[in-house]
Amino acid sequence: MSDDEQNKEFKRASFAAGCFWGVEEAFRCLNGVVSTMVGYMGGDFEKPTYEDVCTGKTGHAETVEVVYDPSLISYNELLAVFWNNHDPTTPNRQGPDVGSQYRSLIFYYDDEQKELALKSKEKVQKRLNREIVTEIVPATTFYQAEDYHQQYLAKRGQKTCRF
Repeated sequence: MSDDEQNKEFKRASFAAGCFWGVEEAFRCLNGVVSTMVGYMGGDFEKPTYEDVCTGKTGHAETVEVVYDPSLISYNELLAVFWNNHDPTTPNRQGPDVGSQYRSLIFYYDDEQKELALKSKEKVQKRLNREIVTEIVPATTFYQAEDYHQQYLAKRGQKTCRF
């Protein structure tokens, strides 16, 4: 990391929108995204593993943490990517993946993110015929997923999950 990068103020955003492999890939290559990490958030079980989360009993959702440079990409732009890359009207499901760990969530880190997320949800809702089920909640502890899940699609030369 260069001295310029070390002196910049980066921000964090976290989104859950189904299987985290495809969600991570949607954010990973955006100009202004410094890093992405997949993991688990929103539950009440300490240090969950993938196997724990897959039971649907921990309360966690598969989540992508995005570190970004707000001078290059805005939170609103990240929200647009979030809304455009999943079906926010389907509770506890995205494509073939079913369970509460695949629910749609925006985790906010401050009041500004909360307000922008709520406004974006209202805007998207006006375009849809079905009710958005996406939850907008305060960020909680983020637990990093196992290494083999990190940049899973990129490691395999894929851009999306296709079933």
